[in-house]
Amino acid sequence: MISRRDAAQRLDIPLEMAQRHGIPGWISEEDIAALAQDPPAWLAQSRANRSGGRPVWVQLTCDICGHTESARPKKWWPEFTFLSCSDHNIWDLPEPAAGLARQEFDEIGGFFIGVVDS
Repeated sequence: MISRRDAAQRLDIPLEMAQRHGIPGWISEEDIAALAQDPPAWLAQSRANRSGGRPVWVQLTCDICGHTESARPKKWWPEFTFLSCSDHNIWDLPEPAAGLARQEFDEIGGFFIGVVDS
């Protein structure tokens, strides 16, 4: 059994859409495979409407410890130079290259800090 959140990630749809269309809190691997193989009209329409721009889900990975998390990307997220878990020190990351300034963005995903060197 997998959670609704995991099912939404596998189907590449927002969690809200999974809930709205009756995907239960826990669902079997077989049921998800069946949905992906023979999508209902709402899922087929969702896939057809996808413009190919921003992904529905992204995989965030800490550049220090390798911890990963799937998250819904936000429009305001810049292209990050580094991602780190919020419990790491910023000094654990490599120094910015000469002439670059470092900017930090809190609350990326569940507990990441995004770093942009520009």
